[in-house]
Amino acid sequence: MAAISKQLIATRAVSELVKRKNWAAREPGVIVVFCIVFVVAVGLIGLFIHKQCAKRRASKSQI
Repeated sequence: MAAISKQLIATRAVSELVKRKNWAAREPGVIVVFCIVFVVAVGLIGLFIHKQCAKRRASKSQI
């Protein structure tokens, strides 16, 4: 009896793994939010780097 229940548990575990489909396809809104956050973060980092480079250029030209 114990062997049957272990086999049943293993079969259910395998079937659950096989049932998993593409999570991103089921949740497109979350992916859109991740993309928007990524684009905003890259833009802010780029703006910060641009300001630092401009500040460095301005200090070099004054000397």
